[in-house]
Amino acid sequence: MYHNRASLRSDNAIKLTPGQGRVIIVCPGGLENGGGIGRQMGYFLRALDKSGCLLSYRLLDSRGPWFLGAAKVWSLLSAGYLAACIARLILARFSRTRTIAHINITGRGSTLRKIFVVAAVQTVGLPYLLHVHDYDYAADYLRRGAWLQSAVRRMFRGAARVVVLGARDKASLQSALQLDSAKVLVMHNAVPDPHPQIDHSAANGPPMLLFLGYLSDRKGVPELIAALGNPLLKRLDWQATLAGGGDASAYRAMAAQYGIEDRIAFPGWLDRAAVEESCLQAACIVLPSHAEGLAMAVLEGLSHGLAVITTPVGAHAEVIQSEVSGLLVPPGNVKALAESLCRVIEDRDLRTLLQQGARRRFLEKFEISAYAKHLSALHSDLLADAEA
Repeated sequence: MYHNRASLRSDNAIKLTPGQGRVIIVCPGGLENGGGIGRQMGYFLRALDKSGCLLSYRLLDSRGPWFLGAAKVWSLLSAGYLAACIARLILARFSRTRTIAHINITGRGSTLRKIFVVAAVQTVGLPYLLHVHDYDYAADYLRRGAWLQSAVRRMFRGAARVVVLGARDKASLQSALQLDSAKVLVMHNAVPDPHPQIDHSAANGPPMLLFLGYLSDRKGVPELIAALGNPLLKRLDWQATLAGGGDASAYRAMAAQYGIEDRIAFPGWLDRAAVEESCLQAACIVLPSHAEGLAMAVLEGLSHGLAVITTPVGAHAEVIQSEVSGLLVPPGNVKALAESLCRVIEDRDLRTLLQQGARRRFLEKFEISAYAKHLSALHSDLLADAEA
């Protein structure tokens, strides 16, 4: 994912209106280095300024930024962030302010860190909820050994609530961890409304196809390049931008093999302003992932009124109505992806229909202000339960 250069420091308290309780948000990497999780939490915190929320919020980084030097040095720095996070949570339990913890979690290393975090808050009796951001947390859990599975079950069963990104995640987690259905809540991600809006249907020049995400096989980048290299697309007029980290050189070489390297830009990570500018110039956002929870790039596409081409993985089928607010293609199917891209490039009427449908869908369900109200209301309810 692209970086979000947040203006809120991840180690500072974020004070809104005092006196009604406190929520400590635990986020790996904070807002600036937390990837999609940090971006979502940053959007939420900023939206609270307009929501009339009576809670105070503090953000704690449980991992620290990615460190590209020696692995041992990064591990030591990460352990330091984790220890500081745990110490602050323990101190918060004994303050005069009613407090709950909102702990963001994914699989793999994130789960190992959160086992220690949750063990600490359980020991001191600090209420917490778990917010799962993962493309298949249940599968990650089932790969664990018996001891780790037991620790994960304790962690989830001790949570006051478990928030997931979609219905598939709710069903798989309930089944794998034997969780009470009433405890698991679906809360789709949301993004801010970008202003001003532009009329993409009036844009001149070749349609711009935009990919936002980590350049990887899981995100379907090989299939995307193969589709763009299909003879059906090579005869059409288009440009593409594939923005994100990862091994761009390998994918650039792949594009050269198809003879389309001069039509694809690989700008690397984009900051927030560059993402906005790219979305304003684009006609379509494409994300042919093999696995997702709920990709922020899809929601960014909806918010900017872009035609969306993606796969029905994770919660995407709950977000996109095919032929109305986007096009859904089977993961790994290069032919179907190429055909969908051809339709959007060649058929201006279809492209306009999808762009308008995407914008309507965003306004109906995925604008951040409603998300902020719902999540802060959940925090208020949990604080009330903790006091009772």
